Amino acid sequence: MHDHPDHDHDHDHHHDNRYSDMQARVKALETVVTEKGLIDPTAIDAIVETYETKIGPRNGAHVVAKAWSDAAFAEWLKTDATAAIASLGYTGRQGEHMRAVFNSPETHNLVVCTLCSCYPWSVLGLPPVWYKAPAYRARVVIDPRGVLAEFGLTLPAEKKIRVWDSTAELRYLVIPERPEGTEGLSEQQLAGLVGRDAMIGTAIASAPGVAA
Repeated sequence: MHDHPDHDHDHDHHHDNRYSDMQARVKALETVVTEKGLIDPTAIDAIVETYETKIGPRNGAHVVAKAWSDAAFAEWLKTDATAAIASLGYTGRQGEHMRAVFNSPETHNLVVCTLCSCYPWSVLGLPPVWYKAPAYRARVVIDPRGVLAEFGLTLPAEKKIRVWDSTAELRYLVIPERPEGTEGLSEQQLAGLVGRDAMIGTAIASAPGVAA
């Protein structure tokens, strides 16, 4: 875990467009089967997009909404996130050991995996491409405030930013702050306000009709 109370620096973007050996093999195989007419790349992209941004993150959104509406569950999340999340049926590979970190008016939490791309699949689905990119993994620890600004999230200067480094043994789930004006919403409606990026920390949850 890294604390960054206020460090704003300018850094050039460095994007690593090289494929790993496995990625190169997958890309080559995809090219061959596409040329033979066995798959439709557009359909595959649509399926990946669905699992990455819709189906998978719904689990995490359910966890967040329950934490917002059930104080006892929120306390359980704080003391034993693995068990609390498992009680909702979300378990399995890449999510065996979880920790929930709660945003507050004083602190904003942000998750990265600096060594590879450890990610809580059981609650967030497939990791986004940018989460695995060397540029994000390297820069978010050095300049989290600047990286968040590039995602369109500008935080007050007085708000502390904590960066949590996921590992193969422990994955993190950010519990964003509950938006104002949502007191009358049901748990299901609250879950609809929680996007994947808010549970990584690169966005916040917003009330209906308010942009994140």
